[in-house]
Amino acid sequence: MSSTFLYGANVHANGIRQHYLRYGGNGSSTGQPLVLIPGITSPAVTWGFVAERLGRHFDTYVIDVRGRGLSSSGPQLDYDTDTCADDVVAFTHALGLENAVLAGHSMGARFAVRAMTRGAKAVDKLVLIDPPVSGPGRREYPSKLPWYVDSIRDCIQGADIETMRQYCPTWSEEHLRLRAEWLHTCFEPAIVQAFEEFHSVDIHQDLPGIDVPTLLICAGKGGVIQDADKAEIRELLPSIHITTAENAGHMIPWDDYEGFFTAFGDFLGPEL
Repeated sequence: MSSTFLYGANVHANGIRQHYLRYGGNGSSTGQPLVLIPGITSPAVTWGFVAERLGRHFDTYVIDVRGRGLSSSGPQLDYDTDTCADDVVAFTHALGLENAVLAGHSMGARFAVRAMTRGAKAVDKLVLIDPPVSGPGRREYPSKLPWYVDSIRDCIQGADIETMRQYCPTWSEEHLRLRAEWLHTCFEPAIVQAFEEFHSVDIHQDLPGIDVPTLLICAGKGGVIQDADKAEIRELLPSIHITTAENAGHMIPWDDYEGFFTAFGDFLGPEL
């Protein structure tokens, strides 16, 4: 089945404007809903190449997390983990989504986990894509804050592909161009708070409360989730399925597009 970008739209949920992009097979809105929450500096549009493929099988929604892309932003808003998780809960409720797959990458996976303990309803399955497992008293997240902040500031001044290549040397020109175009929409205080909460907020406490089938996809070359982390997560959520995209770093679909979809196995049913 071919996949078609349907539209971009806004919904008022949790007191803010939440912008999203919607994808679906053959331009229809049929299929099980799938809500994708991107990572710390990834506006929704940067996940379009993934959403196009997911849209072959699912009614796919990619959210601009607050402080990014075309969603509400600015110093008047809160950007803590609980508030952002509540955005996800409110988003699914506002659109009346039922029996949805909730998928998140990196920061987005942390928000998805927290959303499950803060009132998310009608979630059928949960997909966690290489979430930071740092937290109080835990190993630090391997990426460093200046990598994010410096690249945002470069884009605010006006960056090109070559500027972005300094930060993402293995990416294609298409993805570098898209990042250069959209990274300026990432509100620096929101990014700083999210990064700091990778270390001050522990999502492990939420795992035992998850009662839906859950898949954890790890990056084989990312350094984010190690074997000891997998063992702890299995202990906290024995039903979890864990797979690894062996040839990818943390930005899995950018590093190994086919390997990313292979890592889903048959968890979502149709072959992706």
